[in-house]
Amino acid sequence: MKLQKIWLYLEDGTYLEAKSFGFEGTRTGEIVFNTSMSGYQEIMSDPSYAGQFVVFTMPEIGNVGCNPDDMESKTVYSSGAIVRNYQPRYSNFRGEESFGDFLKKHRSLGICDIDTRFLTKHIRDNGPKMMIASTEISDKEVLREALAKAPRIEEVNYIKEVSTKEVYEHESGSWDPINQQYRKALSLGKKVVVIDFGVKRNILNELRQTGLSVEVVPHTFDAENLIARYRNKEIHGIFLSNGPGDPLVLEEEAKKIKVLIDAKIPMFAICLGHQLLSIAHGYKTYKLKFGQHGGNHPVANQATKRVEITAQNHNYNVPDTICEIAQITHINLFDNTIEGVKYDNEPIFSVQHHPEASPGPHDSKYIFETFASML
Repeated sequence: MKLQKIWLYLEDGTYLEAKSFGFEGTRTGEIVFNTSMSGYQEIMSDPSYAGQFVVFTMPEIGNVGCNPDDMESKTVYSSGAIVRNYQPRYSNFRGEESFGDFLKKHRSLGICDIDTRFLTKHIRDNGPKMMIASTEISDKEVLREALAKAPRIEEVNYIKEVSTKEVYEHESGSWDPINQQYRKALSLGKKVVVIDFGVKRNILNELRQTGLSVEVVPHTFDAENLIARYRNKEIHGIFLSNGPGDPLVLEEEAKKIKVLIDAKIPMFAICLGHQLLSIAHGYKTYKLKFGQHGGNHPVANQATKRVEITAQNHNYNVPDTICEIAQITHINLFDNTIEGVKYDNEPIFSVQHHPEASPGPHDSKYIFETFASML
């Protein structure tokens, strides 16, 4: 299999040549690294990676192919995947296409035969950088000029792209790996509205699996309508989803969340939703040096004193001063950043990590049960 060349240019002047195995063209985005040892399709189809190139620290990628059941959304929003060795010949009874064909279909770049250890260390030491990659342009100066003209990730509202345009009901429960199908869930007679900022399908599955009815609405939600429905007992709680980009860009969404907070509606949030709750309470988020992306991050549950192995995907974090209005429930043991909070005198809690992603594999799934019990 002969692969064509692709050229990379980072905003700090780093210029590299590699091989292309995905969509051919030119893309810009922020480069980050992910330390997961499996799940490359789920990572690439996670809407939270919109506008980013993902460097996989796992050196061999593509071995198990791709299949429709492992999609976390309808398409790939990431700018591209960067891997050390790409394996086009997959071997898995569930595999239906190669990772390269998958990326081509979803118009995302695939970059291989490159030193991912160097890139990971570079990001770790210098922070995530804006980057351009192209199979069409090899000239370093032309790439530099094109990148300079492209918008930065903190200047783009990616939610408009990844959020659903229509309200819909989500019916399937969590995936059963033994029977190769989605589990059916008993009904608790409670409905939760999911505000979609780029929600992963597996989050919807886990909410449904607890027995909740799940209605998904766009990021352009009407706060007063949701409050009226809650008071009429048509809905019983609200979930704020994960999503891409800088949360401080989402000023209108934060204002509407503040209205929901004041109405004392029970709420649970993950990742971007967790950050938006902090902003809506008046505590602005900040950007981490190189972010947390992977499926092997230890988090300490402050109530049980147990260590949970979690999946992470975030460049931004809530400030330590949030403890003025909330109880800190979870702490990241890699860098001691906040991973979960329970707001004082409010039926609201949130986590930064992803309890649906099964890294432990089930260390944090109790969080969904906690939400269902609260409703």
